[in-house]
Amino acid sequence: MTMPAPLREPTAQAWDGIAGSFDENITPLNMSLGERLLRLAGLRPDERFLDVAAGTGALAVPAARMGARVLAADFSPGMVARLAARARDEGLLGVEARVMDAQALDLDDGVFDLTGSLNGVTMLPELGRGLAEMVRVTKPGGRVMVAAFGAPPPRTEFLGFFVAAVSAAVPGFAPPPLDPPPPPFQLADPERMRRALNDSGLRDVRVETVDWTMEIGSPEHLWEIVASGHPVGAMMAAAVPREHRRAVRHELAARLRERADGDGPALLTNPMNVGIGTR
Repeated sequence: MTMPAPLREPTAQAWDGIAGSFDENITPLNMSLGERLLRLAGLRPDERFLDVAAGTGALAVPAARMGARVLAADFSPGMVARLAARARDEGLLGVEARVMDAQALDLDDGVFDLTGSLNGVTMLPELGRGLAEMVRVTKPGGRVMVAAFGAPPPRTEFLGFFVAAVSAAVPGFAPPPLDPPPPPFQLADPERMRRALNDSGLRDVRVETVDWTMEIGSPEHLWEIVASGHPVGAMMAAAVPREHRRAVRHELAARLRERADGDGPALLTNPMNVGIGTR
């Protein structure tokens, strides 16, 4: 069995197709990480914050809770609608959500105190264009923060566990190729991240690696996370033949039970590189 090759540029329609499951399964896991990243970047109340390739609000919503004035931009209308609904449900009046291309932001130069992206701009096949746009719309002396997976897929545990289970259960399984790395993992090397941020025009760049820990309660939970997080993940999950899905879940259950060392949730750790620089 051969999995689909990674998509180089998932369309807005592909992201629209997973917007509901992304909002349900991914954004709640991302929220505490988003708040942690904003604190690392020094976000202050009343600052103007731009969330680029915002998904359904893992940075935008915590930023608004912290008192910032937030604009969230994503090229998927489905994601933007979900983000706006989430902010509205929380009564966060300081959030504006707009459909916008991260590679050509419809914004003036030098507007934002902090511009950030969590597993967003790094999804772009033309990363340099996205970073240049983030820098352009940031005030002189303002900060840009980019967070991305800090290890290749096999060492990003939520994905590594899934691929290992499919490998054990499905005859002839071949995981997606990793050379070149799929876009979500293109800054897994901290030095590559540092160079990319320096090349975008930032100064005083620092990069650190933090852990994003997920509590996984069941094989079905992990399956939904993989299928919800990216169109490629949705394709991978959908490509598992129905006759093998019970065996895959059995393998996942065994691996999660071993990690949990009991009946509680399994904690899966995913390294994240966080780069912060000054315009």
